[in-house]
Amino acid sequence: MIRLLIRLAFFLGAAAVGLAIAVLVIDDLTITPVSFIAVVVVFAVIQSVLTPFISTVARNAAPVLIGAAGLVSTFAGLLVSSLVFGDNFQITGGVGSWLITSVVVWLLTMIATVLLPVIFVKRKVADARSGDGGSSRKTKAK
Repeated sequence: MIRLLIRLAFFLGAAAVGLAIAVLVIDDLTITPVSFIAVVVVFAVIQSVLTPFISTVARNAAPVLIGAAGLVSTFAGLLVSSLVFGDNFQITGGVGSWLITSVVVWLLTMIATVLLPVIFVKRKVADARSGDGGSSRKTKAK
């Protein structure tokens, strides 16, 4: 159960990083600050539900498309999020903007999914080496 919650936290963190950076670099992508967390949650849920489904369909229909499953689920997550949040989440500028946004968010989310656990583990190892590893146990000298 703990591992599932940790994976969920990393996945939500990766989605937040991907969307936040995409908003900064893509002029046609707008997410209102008030709705950002809700957009991240909806996007992450849609993407996590659709990726295994799309992978299975691709594996059965056209195995060469398995690699595109993440990209397709990212596009679907963005589309559903834009429908759910309306003016609070918009991709303007046409098909090109949708494609660029999908690729950028997919790439950033993928990078964050790899880097966040590495950063977290590295920090925990450094904490363990620098002290008592975060534990409050103390030995009593006699």
